[in-house]
Amino acid sequence: MEQMEALKQSIREKGKMVVAFSGGVDSTFLLKVAHDVLGDGAVAVTARSFPERELREAKAFCEKEHIKHIVVESEELQIEGFSHNPTNRCYLCKKELFTKIWDIAKEYDIPYVAEASNLDDNGDYRPGLMAVAELSVLSPLREAGMNKSMIRELSHGLGLPTWNKQSFACLSSRFVYGEEITEERLGMVDRAEQLLLDAGFHQVRVRIHESGTNTIARIEIGTEDFAKMFADDFYQKVNAACKEIGFTYVTLDLGGYRMGSMNDGIRKA
Repeated sequence: MEQMEALKQSIREKGKMVVAFSGGVDSTFLLKVAHDVLGDGAVAVTARSFPERELREAKAFCEKEHIKHIVVESEELQIEGFSHNPTNRCYLCKKELFTKIWDIAKEYDIPYVAEASNLDDNGDYRPGLMAVAELSVLSPLREAGMNKSMIRELSHGLGLPTWNKQSFACLSSRFVYGEEITEERLGMVDRAEQLLLDAGFHQVRVRIHESGTNTIARIEIGTEDFAKMFADDFYQKVNAACKEIGFTYVTLDLGGYRMGSMNDGIRKA
């Protein structure tokens, strides 16, 4: 495939590269190709953050592929203004993260840092890409003209376990802009999503909304999984479990899962 050859050639020309590695579909594919092309010249860096399962999967992949893997502490809640969840929250986080990754790259005398956004990310509100541009971070998948479906297909061909993994975004994206992000609330979202993932739901988001003293869980799952939610009164178990976690009310979004639904208000503004 033309795009695959373009990607390999672009990576080959760099010689050495640090890849920001979350363990998701896109970054796993990018890291695999970078390591295949550059060998030990490709180094993975992962930020330790919620949820812990993503870090475990990232570590396991690097161990299996014999890729040098460095884990940095994610301290986004310590970033000035971040916990207030402004509309540029992602920019603040990415700038802090890629600054740390650049420090690691310089320590290992590696001249390039790369991240794994794809063409589909151009169609949503992505302030984090501003930090990518400001800090001269490479976006090889976008530059090669690859979208998510193409990356999944190529990942399948490479035998990567992530080829059909659900899309994921940091748990802070589950919060309404302007509502405070806390470690406790992040933990609530993480536990609620894990509950649904353990039950076999593939694509899951638990959006958190505050209304006075009430905390509302707005569950997004694929519309094809609605029947599963209501089979054998499973929804009642979800309702009870989420309330035990700390939510006052538990709702199901009838629009189903959709990427970046918290950005709907920004798109309309």
